[in-house]
Amino acid sequence: MPVNLPFPNPVDLHPVPGVRIGVAEAGVRKAHKKDLTVVLIDEGASVHGVFTQNRFCAAPVQVCREHLASQYGIRAMVINTGNANAGTGEDGLVRARTVCIALARQLELAPEQVLPFSTGVIMESLPHDRIIAGLPAALDDAKEANWLRAAEGIMTTDTQPKAFSQQVQLGGATVSITGISKGAGMIRPNMATMLGFLATDACVAPELMQKLATELADGSFNRVTVDGDTSTNDSFVVIATNKASHAPITSLDSADGRTLKAAMLAVAQQLAQAIVRDGEGATKFITVKVEGGKTGEECRQVAYAIAHSPLVKTAFFASDPNLGRILAAVGYAGIADLDQTGIDLYLDDVHVAVKGGRNPAYREEDGQRVMKQTEITVRVLLGRGNAADTVWTCDFSHDYVTINADYRS
Repeated sequence: MPVNLPFPNPVDLHPVPGVRIGVAEAGVRKAHKKDLTVVLIDEGASVHGVFTQNRFCAAPVQVCREHLASQYGIRAMVINTGNANAGTGEDGLVRARTVCIALARQLELAPEQVLPFSTGVIMESLPHDRIIAGLPAALDDAKEANWLRAAEGIMTTDTQPKAFSQQVQLGGATVSITGISKGAGMIRPNMATMLGFLATDACVAPELMQKLATELADGSFNRVTVDGDTSTNDSFVVIATNKASHAPITSLDSADGRTLKAAMLAVAQQLAQAIVRDGEGATKFITVKVEGGKTGEECRQVAYAIAHSPLVKTAFFASDPNLGRILAAVGYAGIADLDQTGIDLYLDDVHVAVKGGRNPAYREEDGQRVMKQTEITVRVLLGRGNAADTVWTCDFSHDYVTINADYRS
């Protein structure tokens, strides 16, 4: 079960004018499973994406990058689960492009106006014929209010759909922001084994979309880790349909630009944290805050070292306050001139270590009390400066091994 993650209520998910979504069962890997999603985007929308940093990236990621770099406006997306179309060579590219061509023909678009996404098993040929056969049913299902169905349609090892939404006022107009994500394992920054789609009807200048998508990803999906593995298929797409009645946003530093970015970041962080809360076998949600660094980058180095450590994560699963594991991770994070005598460590309100050594007032039963909680904050003070940063992670349980051992069966 996910850690303190409520099941989405479709009533709370605001439709985004200019976006319609359809879901179908194409039998990509298993029968009777929602595994094909199409997203239809009205003409005039601004779209940009951020993708995996894994050099062994999947065919759909390569095609998405090509299509976004073209001069065509993006008008549709096609998403399949069950097969990642990764590690498939030139044949995988042909199959991804064939799916784009098929959807483009049905919508009377150029193939470059379609973005493909795949998630699932790696190194198996994409059954593109099944996907193409399922497109009419997905198109017939297309509605503005289908966000929850879409969140269900992109799941793989997720135990529940992930969808969040909110509205803000911009220039007197009510603007909707709604997003979905998937992911539960093979998760680490840059980016995770995840798909994320975030849409708004706000009016945003096209030249701002790359900056907006990058900054949203850096503040959300690039701050989560489940197991330290960077997937081949990670994709995060931001859509602004430009349907709202406010004046166009031409700067993210304007009042409306800051309001929109803050609201979109809040939804993106909910989507990213939901992936950690639903991490494979997770029983605890852990926030790692590192403060007092010289730079934000070195704070992230330390936070990731803690959050990626199997020793730290298994200790949290066992509620075992073996907190020297955290200090060890701080030490090997890669800061060459780190002074251990300047480090303090907290678990929630419990002051564990002072100036690199055990706090004389610390009692192990206090540490264990915190570690038995389902939500825990690890706070490290480096004593080197004023920078700070935060990442989110989960524990490692027996079920993580079981889920991944059985994944292909």
